Amino acid sequence: MAGSASRYARAIFELAREDGRIDRWSKQLSLIERILGDPTAAAVLSNLSVPHEVRMKAVEQLDLPGVDREGLNLMRMLVSSGRANRMGEIAERFEVLADAEAGRVRATVTTAIPLSDADRESLRKDLTKQLGKDVRLESRVDPAILGGLLLQVGDRLTDASVAARLDQVRRQVLVK
Repeated sequence: MAGSASRYARAIFELAREDGRIDRWSKQLSLIERILGDPTAAAVLSNLSVPHEVRMKAVEQLDLPGVDREGLNLMRMLVSSGRANRMGEIAERFEVLADAEAGRVRATVTTAIPLSDADRESLRKDLTKQLGKDVRLESRVDPAILGGLLLQVGDRLTDASVAARLDQVRRQVLVK
């Protein structure tokens, strides 16, 4: 399915770029993702044991402010093909394409305790300066790293966590 999610995202992105509506599609995809991901809606729309006609009628009956004709067509296509549950992956892949088009990069920082807004913004600015691209920074908390941070930018991971350092020391002690 990863391939089909990429194909959907690429096709939507190309349409959005041609129309100059990348931001509009980004918002619309986020809304569609929330709608299709709602447990009550998913019980009908993503359930292939529910007859096709019932699922399609349910799509038509949704109140969808913020979803235009093309967005509704996308929803129909995903529900009809049994891929409504993949909308999150499609939206995520679309965002990666939109970021690349806009010269942005996504980064994720993981710390043992939550970063303050000021620290998160400072890190975002530092990364933007170092990379020469606008950075969208997501912050996560994982107490298992003990301290320090994990920084993922694209497919590059920098592990500056206390847990990693302790593991390094442990391996050095075991070797000697």
